[in-house]
Amino acid sequence: MDVGINFFPDVLPEQKPADVYFEECLQIAADADTLGYHHIRTVEHYFERYGGYSPNPIVFLTAVAQRTQRMRLITGAVLPAFNHPLKLAGEIGMLDALSRGRLEVGFARAFLPHEFARFGVALDESRDRFDEGLEAVRRLLEDEQSSLEGRFHRFPPTRSLPRPTQQPRPPFWIAALSSEQSFMNAGRLGHSVMAIPLLGTKMRPLLDVYRDSWRAAGHPGQGRVMLAFHMYCHPDPAAARDTAREHVNHYMASLVAAASGWIEGASSDDYPGYAQIIAALQQQTFDSILTDGGAWVGSPKEILAQAQAYQEQTNGFEMASLQVNFATLPIAEARRSVELFAREVMPRL
Repeated sequence: MDVGINFFPDVLPEQKPADVYFEECLQIAADADTLGYHHIRTVEHYFERYGGYSPNPIVFLTAVAQRTQRMRLITGAVLPAFNHPLKLAGEIGMLDALSRGRLEVGFARAFLPHEFARFGVALDESRDRFDEGLEAVRRLLEDEQSSLEGRFHRFPPTRSLPRPTQQPRPPFWIAALSSEQSFMNAGRLGHSVMAIPLLGTKMRPLLDVYRDSWRAAGHPGQGRVMLAFHMYCHPDPAAARDTAREHVNHYMASLVAAASGWIEGASSDDYPGYAQIIAALQQQTFDSILTDGGAWVGSPKEILAQAQAYQEQTNGFEMASLQVNFATLPIAEARRSVELFAREVMPRL
């Protein structure tokens, strides 16, 4: 299993100014590069405490590229619904060059009603915008020249610059939450899939759908699966849980608040059952998430057992992406956790 770091900002300016937050992230990234972590990953969200500090993951990963030498850089994920494919393809090519070919690009449909409302994009256009944007970016990166006459975007024959450093392009990931169709499409297209195990034992059948779709499409191997976990490693198991509990609960509260539009009446055929999903997440706490395997918190020995148990529960996954400085966890504690995990857990994974 490869293990990387996932930065998902969950703060407001009155809790931590943006310059402080990002400098702390860059310190952790530099540590992780020397400690042997696989990747740095960050999200695209807007306006709210939940992710709002990261409106452009490519900007942040460009800074990470200058502080690191080895690690992969993964967008987790960019949102075609809110980005023009010409602009997105050019930015991807630029970061791939600046990082000397270390970029991997995750794409997501977006799922927060308040973002769609503020950008003036209809929820019912989500899937079609995603499909069109993903395919347009793929062609712009792979082909020397590409044109588009789509439903949402049109452009004449165009050569996207800079050209990708990796050939034919950086690897693609598809973010998926709970829709079988999302997992199925990722496998059919031959892209890796990234997911969040907040659904307890429901993750295994979704990953099975992805693997089956991958093989049915004739792709070699079985694809790649990345799962995201909150992680806090401490020599004292009780202290680890006591520290992480408040911060994970804070994160879950901000997730539910940002997605509250579903509970308040938003609806779309592109997001079947999302009101029920968010209502179920509203009932989740640190302790229930830890029990279900969605967080790795405890001593090194305990975390190793948690990781192995979730591997067995899901029938295996290739990559873990760890959220290590969630909410307002002090930077010193996060850095100690990252180092302890690297020294005592990662070699055994």
